[in-house]
Amino acid sequence: MADVSHRSFFLAGPAGRLEALLWTAKEKNPRFTGLVCHPHPLYGGTMHNKVVFQAAKALHARGAPVLRFNFRGAGQSEGEHDKGRGEQDDVRAALNWLAAEFPSKPIILAGFSFGSTVGLRVGCADTRVIGLIGMGIPVDNVDVSFLRSCEKPKLIVQGGNDQFGSRANIEALFETLPEPKRLAIVEGADHFFTGKLDEAGKAIASWLEERNF
Repeated sequence: MADVSHRSFFLAGPAGRLEALLWTAKEKNPRFTGLVCHPHPLYGGTMHNKVVFQAAKALHARGAPVLRFNFRGAGQSEGEHDKGRGEQDDVRAALNWLAAEFPSKPIILAGFSFGSTVGLRVGCADTRVIGLIGMGIPVDNVDVSFLRSCEKPKLIVQGGNDQFGSRANIEALFETLPEPKRLAIVEGADHFFTGKLDEAGKAIASWLEERNF
C-alpha cells in the first residue's frame, strides 16, 4: 500500500459541516481521485465501516487520493438524516471538494449498501465521475433502476449470501445494465462481507487494473 497522509477535516455541506477524512498518496500526478460512501447511518453506518475502509484501501493502493465522509447526522457531521434525498447533495458536496482540491482529476466513486444507492445515483449523472463501484447493493428493497441508463464503467461486488441483495436479484439487475460492467460475486459472503473483506478488496483491485485506472 502506498504511503498515506491522513487529513481529518470538515467540508462544507448543504446541511452544515460534513466530517471527512482524506488519504493522500505521495504521487505527484495521480491518475484519479476516489470517493467512498458509507452504509446507512441509522443502522450504525459511518465512514469508518470496514467495507468502506477496504474499498478506500483498494483505491489508494493505485496511488489515488481517497476521500471518505460522514453523511449528514452521522458521526460529527451536522444536519439530520434525510432518507437518501439530502444525502445525494452531501455526495455532490464531496465531489465538489475533490474537484477543487485536485483540479482536472477524474473521480472514481464507490459506495457500500446505502452508500451505493445514494452515491452511484449521483455518480452516474456527474461528468467528473469516470467509474463506479457498488458494494452490497440492497436490490431486494431499493430501486436502483437508474443504473440501467448509466454507461460508465461499473463494478458490482456482492456477497453470494447477501441478505439485502440476493444473488438472483443482483444477477437479474446486472443483465439489464449497459456495458462496460463487471459483477464479482464473493462466494459465501454476507452483506457485510464478514470474513471475506480481502476477497472484496481483490475484486476491486482486479477491476481497477483491468480498466487501467
